[in-house]
Amino acid sequence: MRETVVLAGHSLRRLRGLVLLMGALMAGFQVLLALAAATLYKTGTFNQLVAFVPPLVREVIGPSFFAVMSYTGVVTVGYFHFAVTAALVALAIGVGTEPAGEVERAFADLILSRPVTRSAVVSRTALVLLVTSTFLILMMLAGTWVGIWWIAPRDVARPAPRLILSLALSLWTVTLSWGGLAAAVAASSRRRIAAGSLTGLAALALYLLDYLARFWKPAESFSWLSPFHYYSGLELIVGRSLPLENILILLGTCAAGFGVAYTLFTRRDL
Repeated sequence: MRETVVLAGHSLRRLRGLVLLMGALMAGFQVLLALAAATLYKTGTFNQLVAFVPPLVREVIGPSFFAVMSYTGVVTVGYFHFAVTAALVALAIGVGTEPAGEVERAFADLILSRPVTRSAVVSRTALVLLVTSTFLILMMLAGTWVGIWWIAPRDVARPAPRLILSLALSLWTVTLSWGGLAAAVAASSRRRIAAGSLTGLAALALYLLDYLARFWKPAESFSWLSPFHYYSGLELIVGRSLPLENILILLGTCAAGFGVAYTLFTRRDL
């Protein structure tokens, strides 16, 4: 365990600038969303936007349209916005592919020349993924709470804490799932860019598959393959509860990915 913590500390020191800056951006974005939501509410823009959209379009989009076009919807949109999701998944893939980068630079030879087991290298990656993803989600939550407490109009219906925590939990677990999948790919790769590119392309393809399945029946048969199928902030916004099985599937995907990583990395030829 000590060797895992030491390796994790080394990795976190290398990542600290990126993670701290990213955390500040995430928190700041949440505060700005709260400011934008308060401005739209005070000026009555929400009603104007809803009235401007043709009824046919509103019917096609469904209840989620009215949910997003509200104070709660704007405040919480960061937890399911594509840009935020993509940034977190990209960081998770970067963390998950670190072992491949160490093999490519021959840094793994230096690590393993000391009394360090190969499993400790994979455990380090899992620990760094857990710390960085948790930190970023907590920064987002802090930005949301500060924005609501500081800026929200007094007469507005504020988002329930349970909703915000459910959205954060869903985003956190989908981030972990892609970190685990990236670790599985990197465990047998000699080039970090190859492992990262493959996982990134898979993430994009499965995101598009899940998006397509929302309105095209034939794609629904395959949408269960995508981790994004089990992560949908819009469903939570319209009042549905967060399914426990979705959380378990995403955490299970992460665990399975690291299980594969342990098996491949401990047996591979370095």
